[in-house]
Amino acid sequence: MKRMNRRTMLKTMGMVGCATGCLASGLLPGAVPFTGPLSGPGNAVAGTTSGRFAQKDAPFSWKPHVLDAKVCAHVAYDGYWHQGYGCAYGVFYAIVGMMGEQHGAPYNQFPFTMLEVGKSGISDWGTICGALLGAASAFALFWGRKERDPMVAELFRWYEQTAFPMHDPGAAFKGVAGALPTSVSHSPLCHVSVGRWCQASGFAEKSTERGERCARITADVATQAIAIMNAKQAGTFAVAHGDPASVTYCGECHNPGKQSPLLKGKMDCTPCHSGSPHTADKFKNHP
Repeated sequence: MKRMNRRTMLKTMGMVGCATGCLASGLLPGAVPFTGPLSGPGNAVAGTTSGRFAQKDAPFSWKPHVLDAKVCAHVAYDGYWHQGYGCAYGVFYAIVGMMGEQHGAPYNQFPFTMLEVGKSGISDWGTICGALLGAASAFALFWGRKERDPMVAELFRWYEQTAFPMHDPGAAFKGVAGALPTSVSHSPLCHVSVGRWCQASGFAEKSTERGERCARITADVATQAIAIMNAKQAGTFAVAHGDPASVTYCGECHNPGKQSPLLKGKMDCTPCHSGSPHTADKFKNHP
């Protein structure tokens, strides 16, 4: 074996030390910077910038501002059509984007296009109406679950029970002008809401009229969501829309602790469990 003199040994050790330091600091290609011990679940400190589950600001710490619903309704309508981003984007921008236009940071720093995912019931899946998703997401920037859930419930119940659309863009229309047929969805689901309107109006799902209808509902939901937010800030928010009879009736058997505790959710039961020819044979042996 070749013997290593003292100078060579020190030089080699120095190179190893340099490489180790460079890897740790991320100076070498492919290196992962070392930021200290990984924190376990629940160990992150709110407001810090490092550690698992940490975020820049404390949870639900953004301050809401009162908005003019009449102004924001037109923004929501236009937002629906903007680049084809749809209903969730339109509602969310009409709330948070308008706060950004009026108050600057941090509202104007939000990547608003993220809400495009809500279009057509989340990427065309027809699940939750994107307008409702945009509104609930905006609520969640400012209020935690305990305060937010009643606001979401009020908005969703209002949506289930209201004949849409109501908003009229007038000469600023982007799809079709004039009055449109209305319908009550009895559901917060895009699939049900759109389907019932198409059945009532006679227009196909891919029609310009249906697109115009959803753009106007985007404005309607933004208007109602802002009314709820403004009332919340003023200390006057109150629940005005109660549960439909189907929720109470079905809950007698299907709520937790009952004979068949299978129920998950708060939606009106009738659109999917009405016993009509389209739903009666959905489940076997159901009374």
